[in-house]
Amino acid sequence: MRAALLNREIGRSVVTGEGFPGKLPNAFMTTGTSSFSEFLSSAAPELLPGRRPLPPGDYAEISSHATTIVAIRSAEGVVMAGDRRATMGNYISSRDIEKVFAADQYSLVGIAGTAGLGIELIKLYQVELEHYEKIEGAQLTLNGKANRLATMLRGNLGIALQGLAVVPLFAGFDTDADSVEEAGKIFSFDVVGGIYAERDFDSIGSGSIFAKSSLKKRYRRGMGSDDCVKIAVEALYDAADDDSATGGPDPTRDLYPVVMTATADGSRRIDESEVAEVARSVIAARTENPYG
Repeated sequence: MRAALLNREIGRSVVTGEGFPGKLPNAFMTTGTSSFSEFLSSAAPELLPGRRPLPPGDYAEISSHATTIVAIRSAEGVVMAGDRRATMGNYISSRDIEKVFAADQYSLVGIAGTAGLGIELIKLYQVELEHYEKIEGAQLTLNGKANRLATMLRGNLGIALQGLAVVPLFAGFDTDADSVEEAGKIFSFDVVGGIYAERDFDSIGSGSIFAKSSLKKRYRRGMGSDDCVKIAVEALYDAADDDSATGGPDPTRDLYPVVMTATADGSRRIDESEVAEVARSVIAARTENPYG
């Protein structure tokens, strides 16, 4: 009887890794899903942002919020830009936050909403795409990447209802498209994981209504990446002009929007000196004509 119990305990230890220093738990050694977030939900669910228990209440007023992101379809792919301000109520909690990132080699993601949670979600999403590629030996399609992001958002619904909502904007270059002209794609989301394909441009965040109004006047189909960078910076300038939560170009502190592109050559961040030059030209033009 004692031997049977001992053998059972040893078997349990081998499965869980208990009592064997340096041995990975069984969850890490078995063939599983190509989704890292699904793996994490079984191996260590407490590490997922949406699985952390919170006391009842609304936490929107005590967390920093990222604001305005714009995405534009260009002749070569897509351009995405984000302002640098984060707010906590009427308080500017950060002047130099970064909200736009490369999701992988051919795609970009930006966030509005709860800043800390959003950045954590993006990091998890980057690992999600990298994990899939390592397990499957191939990249997800662009539509597949957007669907994975929507699935991850649904897992955050509980804390979103407590005021810690994150809304991403996703864009990328579709390597499976029939032509370069059709390769640039943009996807927007809602807090419950709804996913929507956008046609030419989109914006999220508190200043989005003003940024979209600017893009409606300035955007033309077939514009090159350089022109799209300029109208993206202009759109953020216009958003900052009417929305106190959106930060405009700040030459005094040498702070300018984060601007990235995704094309057939991959995703890259536009050098800050280039963005600064574009921003200064926008400021100069608005100094001469405040209404653009």
